[in-house]
Amino acid sequence: MGSFLFAGPTGVGKTELAKQLAAQLAVPLLRFDMSEYMEKHSVSRLIGAPPGYVGFDQGGLLTDAVSKNPHSVVILDEIEKAHPDLFAILLQVMDHATLTDNNGRKTDFRNVILIMTSNAGATDMTTRQVGFAEREDAKVGDPKAALERTFSPEFRNRLDRIVVFKSLPPEVILQVADKMLRELQLQLADRKVTFSFAEAARAWVARKGYDKLYGARPMARLLDEEIKAKLVDELLFGKLEHGGHVTVDVGADDKLTFRFDAPEPETPPAPAKPETLLN
Repeated sequence: MGSFLFAGPTGVGKTELAKQLAAQLAVPLLRFDMSEYMEKHSVSRLIGAPPGYVGFDQGGLLTDAVSKNPHSVVILDEIEKAHPDLFAILLQVMDHATLTDNNGRKTDFRNVILIMTSNAGATDMTTRQVGFAEREDAKVGDPKAALERTFSPEFRNRLDRIVVFKSLPPEVILQVADKMLRELQLQLADRKVTFSFAEAARAWVARKGYDKLYGARPMARLLDEEIKAKLVDELLFGKLEHGGHVTVDVGADDKLTFRFDAPEPETPPAPAKPETLLN
């Protein structure tokens, strides 16, 4: 259905966009980390071992996965790390939407969306000025020059589109924080715990959880250390053991504050009055 290259800095949502696309289309997401296919011999794992090698009678990881899920989104993460032999295999997929494994079985890719992510060109997205101060808006030209150095013309020519991701603006960072906080609310709902964040707390998570180099990746770690770790004791042995409500705000020392409201105990029903026996 299409082949795309998502390029840009780390932590800006390339893989997350592929996940959301698969969720919206209600199809499986098949993810392959290309750091596992840096050696020449490892590429054969995707289409099966050649004759005379162990596992020849078995299919490849990629061909088997697509055969079982003909309607799917396939994501090849950090494609620039893969061995060059892999690109020769992908040319057949992008040209004819088929891939033949080492047993001669053809796998149909006509209903597959192929997405490849890459960090190539990320360093060309921003630049630092020489001097005592750094400019936040310092930028250079088109990062596609780095992509042209990394990927061959025949590979780029077969892509339907190259999508270049830029660093996240503040309003998008706040949306990422809201998404992660909603996921936390769903997790706590299973323990009958409700959650509310003050506006200052939302802004605190967005500000502390974003890094210029690593994007929004540190935000999940921030939630683990600053919020989830402080809720564990209350959930297991404290005020939230039987449910309750948590209110999160920011104190004067620029740290999160928590208020735990335990649920009101249920009033047991009044015992029934004994019936009067009549003689």
